[in-house]
Amino acid sequence: MTRELPGALQGLRLPLIAAPLFIISVPDLVIAQCKAGIVGSFPALNAREAECEPPLLDVWLTRISEELDRYNQENPDRPAAPFAVNQIVHRSNARLERDLEICVRHKVPIWITSLGARVEVNEAAHSCGGVVLHDVINNTFARKAIAKGADGLVAVAAGAGGHAGAQSPMALIREIREWFDGPLALSGAIATGESLLAARAMGADFGYCGSPFIATREANADQAYKAMIVDSGAEDIVYSSLFTGVWGNYLRGSVEAAGMDPDNLPTADSSAMNFSSGSSKPKAWKTIWGSGQGIGAVKEIAGVADLVGRIDREYRAAGAALAREFAG
Repeated sequence: MTRELPGALQGLRLPLIAAPLFIISVPDLVIAQCKAGIVGSFPALNAREAECEPPLLDVWLTRISEELDRYNQENPDRPAAPFAVNQIVHRSNARLERDLEICVRHKVPIWITSLGARVEVNEAAHSCGGVVLHDVINNTFARKAIAKGADGLVAVAAGAGGHAGAQSPMALIREIREWFDGPLALSGAIATGESLLAARAMGADFGYCGSPFIATREANADQAYKAMIVDSGAEDIVYSSLFTGVWGNYLRGSVEAAGMDPDNLPTADSSAMNFSSGSSKPKAWKTIWGSGQGIGAVKEIAGVADLVGRIDREYRAAGAALAREFAG
């Protein structure tokens, strides 16, 4: 790629961003991802707490920053990647203003915004030198996000875990790249080095990988959830709007375990969303587990370093094989 990327997005071991996972992404996971050389991230709303001082989000950001600083001092030749915080900017997120203030104070380097594009959120990020990536499911939302001041985009295509679009990644990336030359990540079944290389070939600067990290030792996920990721494949994913009011992908086995028929789920509209309590899922659906279609590549519960190492080897091997083919 010849595009000039913001400093926070340069120098990664792999052009890979770990997606922020609801409940699952906690400091242990984020720190391990960054030390492995990829952008680690978490939703601000994962720092769930009653009224306390300092707020748990403040505590988490202090810990992440201090641990990564120590690691960088001890490993100057292979520093950690930067981290990102995901902000849900939906109108029902009553914590947003407070969380923005905390992130500005900690000078969070990368901000991932979801469920709405807002000028004031982008301005807050820029005030501390942060780079904003906004996730979108189509070209219309992409144009709106950039018009409102986002620096880059996460194209959430068909097959992505959790809230996901329905468009082919090939179509979505092509339409965005017709007018946008800034930072662009692709989300949607990015679970192998080969899929990461394919994302780059289509025009994305980064892959955006979530579901494989659920089945890691550092993830804050139920062991049964991790095991279901390992045991499932693309055919075990159900696309539904029932659980949050936004269309997304979920594990068929978890829907069945909740006593529902995955093939006959009712739909819900966006008014069902409510982030005022720091939750993007009603309590009734707490055991409905999100996942993308790429989990067929996940064969075991592993450490983050091992997972990133596998993707790295596959990515470089695939690139070398293509180079040899074109050279021949």
